[in-house]
Amino acid sequence: MSRSAALNRARRVNELAALAEGEQLDVLVIGGGITGAGIALDAATRGLSVALVEKHDLAFGTSRWSSKLVHGGLRYLATGNVGIARRSAIERGILMTRNAPHLVTAMPQLVPLLPSMSRPSRALVRTGFVAGDGLRRLAGTPATVLPRSRRVDAARAIELAPTVRTEGLDGAFLAYDGQLIDDARLVVAVARTAAQHGAKILTRLAATGAQGDSVILTEQVTGETFDVKARAVINAAGVWAGEVDPSITLRPSRGTHLVFDSSVFGNPTAALTVPIPGELNRFVFAMPEQLGRVYLGLTDEDAPGPIPDVPQPTPSEVNFLLDTVNGALATALTPGDVRGAYAGLRPLIEGTADAGNASRTADVSREHAVVESPTGVVSVIGGKLTEYRYMAQDVLDRAVALRGLPATACRTRNLPLVGAPANPVSTLRAPMELPLSLVARYGAEAPNVVAQAGCDRPTERVADGIDVTRAEFEYAVTHEGALTVDDILDRRTRIGLVADDRARAAEVAAEFLARL
Repeated sequence: MSRSAALNRARRVNELAALAEGEQLDVLVIGGGITGAGIALDAATRGLSVALVEKHDLAFGTSRWSSKLVHGGLRYLATGNVGIARRSAIERGILMTRNAPHLVTAMPQLVPLLPSMSRPSRALVRTGFVAGDGLRRLAGTPATVLPRSRRVDAARAIELAPTVRTEGLDGAFLAYDGQLIDDARLVVAVARTAAQHGAKILTRLAATGAQGDSVILTEQVTGETFDVKARAVINAAGVWAGEVDPSITLRPSRGTHLVFDSSVFGNPTAALTVPIPGELNRFVFAMPEQLGRVYLGLTDEDAPGPIPDVPQPTPSEVNFLLDTVNGALATALTPGDVRGAYAGLRPLIEGTADAGNASRTADVSREHAVVESPTGVVSVIGGKLTEYRYMAQDVLDRAVALRGLPATACRTRNLPLVGAPANPVSTLRAPMELPLSLVARYGAEAPNVVAQAGCDRPTERVADGIDVTRAEFEYAVTHEGALTVDDILDRRTRIGLVADDRARAAEVAAEFLARL
């Protein structure tokens, strides 16, 4: 049954009251990242009663700190893990053609052929790209959605990545992968689609004392505590999974990105892809992103010890990224060019490896696992963003079998998310003059964002130089579950990645929260 996809304070109050008053669920999901949202959507569309609870906000953890890539699995093919490579390519195709074609588009990746790149390295990259084309065909993704790889000349390489080093440039290899307009937007879209199908999506609600059929929930604003009963409790807390189930051991890996103004890279239209010296099939990417930014990543560093709410990049990671990309640039970047930075922790499973040496996190498998704790909690651990839908199906299948839940077959493979043209919420039909940036973030739902705005000047920018409209701030509160200024600036939009932008937009965000 299709319901409203709006997440707001009124809905939260009503659904929170229903749980506090003893409503029993088929499924309770702990964790509001991409996997938890995916499980909630899968459960709701199978006819199960489900609630998702999150201690902070949707996409608060690892799910907002990715490279914004929907990988086709090429790296895993290179290390011999054909299964995860094939699944990644299939899931990428599902996102690009069925679930979220409005949020995932083809991103050109340019590998410049410079004198520092040996012939064997060139051959390896080209072979890998050809294998990637094979994966795309195997997954059934048409070349009209994800173009074939090819070699381009130096002039075309410079056109795509204007600041690339030109001395000795012998053209470039050009391949394509999937790129998200934003990872946090995908989480919100999945969660709202789950709500559209009847799921309760509740943030600022901490879960403790998890058992196979019950959880203690604490409302983070009021401190109210109550028990909730569920036929199945699923732990999707990501890198914090061990806090829900102490029997779980993960090996977190930190991935760091730097944020630049796009202008320092010459406003590129392709991701400059630079092989890491001495590494097999590992690259640093300088990727054009929304809001006129380029994100430079990615590191892969062991991150032992307590899990912070917001991980921080280290100076050595910043230097590594700058040093690596500068090897392919005509003019070197300096720390002064960096406008912001972020780091996320991958929830890798201890004791598995893609390649023989697992002393480095780069070699630890990106496979996921579904496990049942001694208390009966079912956990999904490990995995990667691209495979969130498959992971959700896998863990829910296990929970259905273990608990005898009255579920229908999984429907998410062909289910359009909110904003996709085939979703009932979508209304893109009018000749309505809309900012292109708004359409890029909301897809076919973009007219709703403006039409339902009650504010003055809905299409006006929230601040000079930031292409986020006032209507988007309002929609974040009225439809996307934003409860704080940080929710708006850091997760519904990515304004907060640059401190100067945050300072200019924070007052406007606070005004919307106060008024609504």
